[in-house]
Amino acid sequence: MVLGVAAHLARGGGVAPGRRPAPGGPPVAVAAPEDGDLYALLRVDGRPVGTVLVTVPAGEDPSAQLAKAARERLTAGPEEASPTGKPPRTTVVIATRERAAQLARALDSVLAQDHPDFEVLVVDNAPLTSATRDLVRGAYAERVRYTTEPVAGLAAAHNRGLAEADGEVVAFTDDDVLADPHWLTALTAPFAADARLGCTTGLILPARLTTPAQILLESHGGFAKGFAPRLYDPRRPPADEPLFPFTAGSFGSGANMAFRRDALRAVGGFDPATGTGTPARGGDDLYGFVRVLTAGHRLRYTPEALVWHHHRETWRDLCDQAYGYGAGLTAYLTATLVRRPALLPALLRRLPGGLAHARAITASRDGDATGSGGGGVPGAHGATSHPWPRSLSRLERRGMLYGPLGYLSARARLRKAEGTRRRSREGRA
Repeated sequence: MVLGVAAHLARGGGVAPGRRPAPGGPPVAVAAPEDGDLYALLRVDGRPVGTVLVTVPAGEDPSAQLAKAARERLTAGPEEASPTGKPPRTTVVIATRERAAQLARALDSVLAQDHPDFEVLVVDNAPLTSATRDLVRGAYAERVRYTTEPVAGLAAAHNRGLAEADGEVVAFTDDDVLADPHWLTALTAPFAADARLGCTTGLILPARLTTPAQILLESHGGFAKGFAPRLYDPRRPPADEPLFPFTAGSFGSGANMAFRRDALRAVGGFDPATGTGTPARGGDDLYGFVRVLTAGHRLRYTPEALVWHHHRETWRDLCDQAYGYGAGLTAYLTATLVRRPALLPALLRRLPGGLAHARAITASRDGDATGSGGGGVPGAHGATSHPWPRSLSRLERRGMLYGPLGYLSARARLRKAEGTRRRSREGRA
């Protein structure tokens, strides 16, 4: 499979496919050397509006298939854009650990943003070498700020960035993504139009689909949350999410999120016992979403804010990811209830309706396992073309059982480390 054909549509609706690869993706041939699929992003006036999947016979130019698929995909017209204003001053935080080559690629894309007023802050998390520091202070001197966070874990690194940010809004992305040029503007402009907005999230698409593991992940949702803008308001809970706001996984992902700085600081930031790099394995972003929502702020998903993610390439990577997803889910729920026990009655009230909703979704998905591919992704959920292996489902469930234990273990480690540091300070005094 080749990824990266972008079909650009003019305002009048004419389709003019341009064979431009996704950032970081492989080049797209004028004529396919062999039968294969093309996974393409469609844009209208620059806005992402959908994806299409077309099969191209060997030796043929994909333009005709793309144009036809684009017309069919856009019969209903594009979704309305998110409300915006002048983007506020923003700090972009990228937490990283010993991945200087990937970081450089991400920094280049962030520095190319069309946002009028932003800074970039790299947080070197528990570094083992000077590679990240040397990169930032060398190739990116005076363009990127550098700081360190000695406590291992993504949440701790993000909290360091939050503490040092000077922007009104703090945007977070990862070192394994490439940001579209309009990403930061689209992600942060909604804050100017909505005083109650505490968080925004955006669209995440694959930078390449070249291995079976990458295709399988994207076939079953990947990180994307769709192309329709959506506003989540705790005063008006969505009828289609009975567990709201505890369905944090539907709001977005940590590789593409922004918070009003003062709102996130007011709820204590991220729980440092969650996230990649801790025994909890994940859940730091989900915890942040729920804490901001339960504090009364709104959250907006805005698909115009696009980043391209380099999915993990191997089966082992995918297994680790499935286990980590399960662990992170229950770790974040445990963290939320440990830090806000008053939310437990609300969760228990929503649980029966949430379980019934989940069963209905599962039944519908199983009944639609036609193998048609879903039109816009390389294989639909449950489709026989790319079925989700039961072994990965079992790993996710095992991760869910482990999550609370992982979170409690991470909290114990943090308390022990803090005690050691305190005794060290007292000894020096």
